[in-house]
Amino acid sequence: MMNKKTVSFIRKQKNIKKLTMLTCYDYLTAKIFNETELDMVLIGDSLGNVFSGYETTVPVTVDEIIYHTKAVKRGAFNPLIVSDMPFMSYQASTEEGMRNAGRIMKEGLCDAVKLEGGLEIAELVYKMTKSGIPVMGHIGLQPQSVHQMGGFRVIGRKEEEIQRLIEEAKALEEAGAFSVVLELVPEKTAEKVSQSIAIPTIGIGSGSLCDGQVLVVSDMLGLNPADFKHNKKYLNLYELIKKAAESYISEVEKQIFPGKENSF
Repeated sequence: MMNKKTVSFIRKQKNIKKLTMLTCYDYLTAKIFNETELDMVLIGDSLGNVFSGYETTVPVTVDEIIYHTKAVKRGAFNPLIVSDMPFMSYQASTEEGMRNAGRIMKEGLCDAVKLEGGLEIAELVYKMTKSGIPVMGHIGLQPQSVHQMGGFRVIGRKEEEIQRLIEEAKALEEAGAFSVVLELVPEKTAEKVSQSIAIPTIGIGSGSLCDGQVLVVSDMLGLNPADFKHNKKYLNLYELIKKAAESYISEVEKQIFPGKENSF
């Protein structure tokens, strides 16, 4: 029987094993993940793109995160369950951030929350962790701030960006975060950031030298036909589902389905 992954377990894996995390938004996928050795499941605000069809993650609400977290929690017992805090659920004030994090933890029953940002959210992260809310940080490319950051681009090529990333990672660690996501950071920069802190870094598009990796499940399974440099498609569900639907349509039209074995 697999043991429940905890925040303490994740933190202790630094320099011991490579951590794995995938996004998840529904009960059935969560049940599948629960039967694997996956370390963490992320209810990411990426659900806005891949589940709801928004152009960005900005429209995602706290209520949507809670809804999907509940579904995932019912299916996955063993991985650590981490829920994103969506855009403007914590940026306006520390008090609002605390309230929304509390809601996501209490109503969604997740194990931790994830926040985008560095130095500017360190105080909030400190208050959350001191209040018993485990926090995963997220620096580098921050999709919620993509307009301010000048679009989707690699962060950490310039020396000042490298030093900023290190400062942000250290600030999050000192504030009590148990891990930090590094998104679209050059591999050598990600290595420097990882070596500068004692908590695990989880990379997406940041090379192999982070302490772990995360991918969006619909990208990894090939459900999304788009190709991304940071992603590897382990299946091509887009074509498999399309072919299955076409076979179903054909069989119904030709009166092959339902057959005797499908009838009462």
